[in-house]
Amino acid sequence: MSDVKETRFRVGGMDCASCASKIDTAVRRMPGVSDVSVSVTAGTMRVQHDAASDLEAIARKVTGLGYAVTPAAAVAEKPAAKHEHGAGCCGGHDHDHSHGHDHDHDHAGHDHKPKAAAIEGLHGHDHGPTEGPWWKGKKGRLTILAGAALVVAYGIGHLFPAIETYAFVIAMFIGLVPIARRAIMAALAGTPFSIEMLMTIAAVGAVIINATEEAAAVVFLFLVGELLEGVAAGKARDSIRSLSALVPKTALLEENGKTREVPAESLAVGAVILVRPGDRISADGTIIDGDSAIDEAPVTGESTPVRKEVGDTVFAGTVNGDAALRVRVTATAADNTIARVVKLVEEAQESKAPTERFIDRFSKYYTPGVVVVAALVAIIPPLFLGGIWSEWVYKGLAVLLIGCPCALVISTPAAIAASLSAGARRGLLMKGGAVLEGLGKLTAIAFDKTGTLTEGKPKVTDIVAFATPADEVLRLAAALEAGSSHPLALAILGKAAEDGIVAPVASGSKALGGKGVTATVEGKEIFLGSPKATAERAALSDAVKAATATLNDDGKTVSMLVVDGVLAGAIAMRDEPRADAAAGLKALKDAGIKTIMLTGDNARTAKAVGAELGIEVRAELMPEDKQRIVGELQREGYVVGKIGDGINDAPALAAANVGIAMGGGTDVALETADAAILHGRVGDVALMTDLSKRTMRNIVQNIVLSLGLKGVFLVTTIVGITGLWPAILADTGATVLVTLNALRLLRPIK
Repeated sequence: MSDVKETRFRVGGMDCASCASKIDTAVRRMPGVSDVSVSVTAGTMRVQHDAASDLEAIARKVTGLGYAVTPAAAVAEKPAAKHEHGAGCCGGHDHDHSHGHDHDHDHAGHDHKPKAAAIEGLHGHDHGPTEGPWWKGKKGRLTILAGAALVVAYGIGHLFPAIETYAFVIAMFIGLVPIARRAIMAALAGTPFSIEMLMTIAAVGAVIINATEEAAAVVFLFLVGELLEGVAAGKARDSIRSLSALVPKTALLEENGKTREVPAESLAVGAVILVRPGDRISADGTIIDGDSAIDEAPVTGESTPVRKEVGDTVFAGTVNGDAALRVRVTATAADNTIARVVKLVEEAQESKAPTERFIDRFSKYYTPGVVVVAALVAIIPPLFLGGIWSEWVYKGLAVLLIGCPCALVISTPAAIAASLSAGARRGLLMKGGAVLEGLGKLTAIAFDKTGTLTEGKPKVTDIVAFATPADEVLRLAAALEAGSSHPLALAILGKAAEDGIVAPVASGSKALGGKGVTATVEGKEIFLGSPKATAERAALSDAVKAATATLNDDGKTVSMLVVDGVLAGAIAMRDEPRADAAAGLKALKDAGIKTIMLTGDNARTAKAVGAELGIEVRAELMPEDKQRIVGELQREGYVVGKIGDGINDAPALAAANVGIAMGGGTDVALETADAAILHGRVGDVALMTDLSKRTMRNIVQNIVLSLGLKGVFLVTTIVGITGLWPAILADTGATVLVTLNALRLLRPIK
């Protein structure tokens, strides 16, 4: 498959399922094309093709159907091999640590909006731009013109009854001619049973049996329904695109000691920008000067501002709080977190869920079946039962309109697109409808410990005073650790800063390999190290040993401070559970999902954390052990999700039914697993499974709604209660209702 390439296109003017179906069918028949994925909501098309394929011919084919099409910038021609989640992404070592934000990857750039130019009037859903008012688009103008023609025809009919029929025929053809042209184009491209074709047959048939007034009204109602459908689809599309609007268009670039305003998209990796208080940050980067509270709510939904200081990562689109920051850019505009989230969601919308694939297959047989039923309704009663031809042909034409599968076909992708968008705004990324469906079926979830259930960095939990007061123990320990980047040293320095303690200057600092560190502070010989190394320098009483053992049993690492040969005190540290870990795990248990911790950490530490969180623990595991345990759970009948950092958990992530990356840095999260929780909240796992279940319920509602309405109108039409007008309302009305129902999923996730 190495010669297979993949190209993504922006397609302008799609807003319904039949649009995607026509494009898919037409492009799939082109020479060299092996696969096509079309997303109505994202307005994109992904084509897998061989090296000899004529991309311009593919674009012309789509343009011929009445759409604007442009290659998506910087996405063309990448290898099309499937990327297995997590498989083979790392070596076999389980470091059990969270990973940083490494942005050194080649990602697709911003995809530009399609040019408005397209061949005039070749597409039944003549979808004008959804950005402006509806009446400015071609579809809006055509609908207004058809409505005006219908009103004029009614007026002429009252004034000059003799030419009433001709007036309605002319009014009908104003709306029908563009529809008929597109029906022919779709038929030539491989979709003979399009809604445009059904509409054309029904309208022409109505004229033949002299139902001209209804023919004109039905064409107008069809155009109104399509217009409403376009507006509803535009809302879903705008939801995810509004994320892109969060990133400022300009930035303050620092060069040679001077600051100037430049376009944000021109920023290169390594550039330094100034972010004033209250400004939106214009690029992903690392703070090199200043500290401030950053409001990440626009991107993460997190209501509390996060304190960031030198060395911390900031994201484009977040809002700087109370102090100026200098930030070194770590990703170009095309590669920042928001741009890549948008791209990932768009690609996810192009991949179909199992339910969606089933409905697509069903509709391929359903629509021709409807045509056959309509023909039988029109022919059999007059031929064999003495029925009146005009009456039964009329009923057959109504059945034809009722049977259009638009509402049924849009029922699944509309709901999935809305859920993917809503999830992305909360930092929950799912790579396609199949993943979204799978999340709701999980019955067991296995968590990594470090950086997933815990913060991934130790914090000071206890300061024990022996011969020296606790605050003095912390002050002297901080003096020894100043300048060190060791995780335990950072924990001590962080605690000192939190308590407002100013550390004195240490001189003659020496690190003693595997034992600790020693220095002279304020004329005293100070040592900070492990209990074992401390015992060589100072006597440890039984009470001290008992206190140390208790702290160790709680999974804490103990460092002891010796001042001039006397044991002064001890500092205990532990990688603490995330603030919402206990509540997040409880939410999963309440939903009937089994939870288990799989970690490479030592058993004592793991069990202490597990006991605090109330989760089953399996510790001291190698990556292959985690994979084996996932397999054992699956053999016991569980549908297993694996949550990890996406690197040392790769084998288990690959083995699980759904692999979810969390706490492993943006790049790892976006690229390794089936799904990702960008912002490290354990509670988001339960939100993700709940979103999946709500989506599947929404899809079932949509299918019942669309088929139910059709069933009711089918019966009433054959019985003679309803005619062509309600028939077209049954179709376009159901489509609009289904789309609006799906849009309920766009509500913010709590």
